[in-house]
Amino acid sequence: MAALQRAHLANRAMSHLIPAAIDRPSDDPIFALNAEANRRASTGEEVINATLGALMADDGSLALIGEVQEAIRSIDPARAAAYAPIAGASDFLGAVIRDTFGEGTMADRTVAVATPGGTGAIHHAIANYLEPGQALLTSSYYWSPYRIIAHHIGRQVETFRMYGDDERFDLESLEQSVDQMIEAQGRVLVVLNFPCHNPTGYSLDAGEWRAVAEMLSRAAARAPVTLLLDVAYSHYGLEEGWMENLAGFVEEGTLLVAWTASKAFTQYGARVGALLATVADDDARQRTANALSYSCRGTWSNCNHLGMLAITELLVDPERRVRVDEQRAELRALLDDRVQIFNQHAAEAGLRTPRYEGGFFVAVFTPDARATAAAAKEEGVFVVPLNGAVRVALCSTPSRDVPRLVEVLSRAVRATEAEMEQG
Repeated sequence: MAALQRAHLANRAMSHLIPAAIDRPSDDPIFALNAEANRRASTGEEVINATLGALMADDGSLALIGEVQEAIRSIDPARAAAYAPIAGASDFLGAVIRDTFGEGTMADRTVAVATPGGTGAIHHAIANYLEPGQALLTSSYYWSPYRIIAHHIGRQVETFRMYGDDERFDLESLEQSVDQMIEAQGRVLVVLNFPCHNPTGYSLDAGEWRAVAEMLSRAAARAPVTLLLDVAYSHYGLEEGWMENLAGFVEEGTLLVAWTASKAFTQYGARVGALLATVADDDARQRTANALSYSCRGTWSNCNHLGMLAITELLVDPERRVRVDEQRAELRALLDDRVQIFNQHAAEAGLRTPRYEGGFFVAVFTPDARATAAAAKEEGVFVVPLNGAVRVALCSTPSRDVPRLVEVLSRAVRATEAEMEQG
């Protein structure tokens, strides 16, 4: 054993990789679980794969919006093959801003750049609104790549308690954490993923949005406060009041929106996204546009031109937009049916979950998530362990399998609780 340790240390010393890169994992844990579930299913085992965040039809195929495929096929290949502008095509950026804010003051105060999906938008927000070594602030349950993105560019992640004792959004914890971060680093980047929070499924109601906006406005009067909204799942849940309430916040702080076509247009692989920045001051807005464009050049240079051209057509052509909305409504109805089935069976089984009204995911609370996920996996049900809960991707779970999913999870949670009681 000692010889092996010495050999390992020697190999590290001779590595051409920098020390921080030597022991990085090769795969995302969620994609690894998905691969394992697919391997077991290929042997004929009855597997429920509730891991991956992609909307699947009940027959197991990827659910697609047909009008999007038509738009992609209609694009002139010569246009698609050409370089896109560094910041993104202006027609695309304008269409995305209007898609998010409509017409009016918020849209007029917003600049944007194209990004490879919402992930690229999150990268640019962290890189431009935090100094190296500083930390973003997000909820205690959060999408794990936030931490990977932050660490990769020399930033950190701090969290506030997401749920209070009443299992509603813990505004008091958010406020305390914002105050602490102002004191510690002089600026705050808050990252919120609503509506349809990944990984818990929670959506803020109008009252919660109002309270968040008022609290952040007070904080922004004392220090630079930036709010990044990751709205990847907004088309699949309740959108209650974030835009109206945050209009006031923009008078004091900066509002960022991570926009993506991955879920809204079922184009996960196209990597079409944007970062929107709403800034009240004209000079600061221009400086923001310059900084974000600079970051584009310094990372991916420019984005998928074919994808931007197609999505622009779908956003600006009234007839195509109507068809997309109609086809997306069918997919939302498919997902809403699973949500209703899950909520009914979870309540009957006594599973503890956050308020869940729509979206790709829901969390089931458990005292030992790894033990619960492992017990469920033994019965062919794959979910993602978190800290204090397991994430269930109803987006990829056929409606007919939801009752069995709940039954297996209920047994797994009870077994976990019994084991912990026994010590």
